[in-house]
Amino acid sequence: METTATSKGQIVIPAEVRRRFGIRKGTRISVRVDEEEHAIVLKPITREFIESLRGIDRGRALLADLARDRDREDRPPKIT
Repeated sequence: METTATSKGQIVIPAEVRRRFGIRKGTRISVRVDEEEHAIVLKPITREFIESLRGIDRGRALLADLARDRDREDRPPKIT
């Protein structure tokens, strides 16, 4: 599979891959650089990903962050 970066550095993750990994609008993506493999590793931050992390406090903090982000997205914009 192949994709092209835009002038802003954005890429499109193919629909087949999004479905396979449960990536939807608003899904946060972890970006890691693997220096040994000279690769960029993208990993969706889903509930399964969070639960797989060691340390219960870290998982709870990430879940709280995700909930806060969802709340912000669902709120109508403030008019000043």
